Amino acid sequence: MSHEFYENPLITRYASREMAAIWSAQNKHSTWRRLWIALAECQKSLGLKITDQQLAEMRASVDSIDFNAAAKYEKELRHDVMAHVYAWGDQVPGARPIIHLGATSCFVTDNSELIQMRDSLLLLRRRLVQVIDQLGRFAAQWRDLPCLGFTHLQPAQPTTVGKRATLWCWDLLLDLEELEHRLRTLRFRGVKGTTGTQASFLTLFSGDHARVEELDRLVTAQMGFTEAHAVTGQTYSRKSDSQVMGFLNGVAQSCHKVGTDVRILQHRKEIEEPFEKSQIGSSAMAYKRNPMRSERMCSLARFAMSLQAGVDATMATQWMERTLDDSAIRRLAMPQAFLAVDACLILYRNITDGMVVYPRVIARNLDAELPFMATEEILMAGVQAGGDRQVLHEVIREHSQAAADQVKREGLPNDLLDRLQRDPAFSSVDLSGALNAGRFVGRAPEQVDSFLQMHVEPVRQKYRADLAGSAEALRV
Repeated sequence: MSHEFYENPLITRYASREMAAIWSAQNKHSTWRRLWIALAECQKSLGLKITDQQLAEMRASVDSIDFNAAAKYEKELRHDVMAHVYAWGDQVPGARPIIHLGATSCFVTDNSELIQMRDSLLLLRRRLVQVIDQLGRFAAQWRDLPCLGFTHLQPAQPTTVGKRATLWCWDLLLDLEELEHRLRTLRFRGVKGTTGTQASFLTLFSGDHARVEELDRLVTAQMGFTEAHAVTGQTYSRKSDSQVMGFLNGVAQSCHKVGTDVRILQHRKEIEEPFEKSQIGSSAMAYKRNPMRSERMCSLARFAMSLQAGVDATMATQWMERTLDDSAIRRLAMPQAFLAVDACLILYRNITDGMVVYPRVIARNLDAELPFMATEEILMAGVQAGGDRQVLHEVIREHSQAAADQVKREGLPNDLLDRLQRDPAFSSVDLSGALNAGRFVGRAPEQVDSFLQMHVEPVRQKYRADLAGSAEALRV
């Protein structure tokens, strides 16, 4: 590793080797060669004069790329695709005349990027289902542990730790649904020619429209796609990039949301992300246990979300059949978005693999607020005992404010229940079981059971082969 020049932390620090390999120069340019081979093979099958020897020569050197030679050619030609055409031609002189025959640069650049996006989506699908599986296990384990709910980040009706985890999991299931849609609808650019008119191929096939159409279908199928874009300019519609980026943006949102939740819960000492035996939380404060994984996940997710606007603007500003101002930004935004989301999901898996729950702290925090949560049930019990609903409501309101004031101003325990028990208005009401937290979580445990059975288990069954492996093994 060189330490003299800037290196992208997504590669050196955060994302997996698998995702980095998909977007590597080696994979990119090997894919270009596979595309040129597929084009030549299909052209030969449709009658063009291409020999078996030429094809064999090309197949034998798919991965043996002379990057130094290509760099020299690009410096001279100022064209990356033609630089690789020339460099490969030097390696396979017998096949040089038929490399890139009839094609435009976007035949290899666009089609290879679509292949890279497809492979990246498949990798992210594996990441997603692993986190969904782990969250499902966590939700099942803590399905009925009552905890304080929050709305507006203020104490609200209790829920359970497991039920909260299903909220996190549901977001990922929606992301998985969107991922599958993107995979189903991701189309190949195909064999469309310089401005999408297929004019060069029509010339090669002596005006035979049927063979030109068949060439497009054959190459599309050979590269593993069921469908190509119906029409293109020089490039495929950049709407596809925007749609894929929308999926990546959505996963980043899900990661950022749960990362924030974990950070808040760790602040409350209710739940902690994993903390290694020798891990240092602070260089100065030795006692610190910072939620660094969740913070990093939020940071990477924020970066991934920031890339959407540039890709959307690129789609909106493609003039006529194509402008080259889409090139530099796509070289940066698309790979980095995939790498950042890959890193987020690795962190997410790592967090859920070792998340620690502190039931006693959760109970203590809940107990401090539970008297307020119980007031509606106490009110109903008072009415059933013969009291006036409006009168009882006012009694509860006055005592609640007094108890809250005591908690906030004097730092004393919440004594609302004692105040109500001493008030004549509630003398005939049994409040002994009012602070049983399990009475206030509604159907949360049953909702967890139903959610796991109806939504998580089918994912486990469908993607069983993707569930193996640990989070730690995913990084470089």
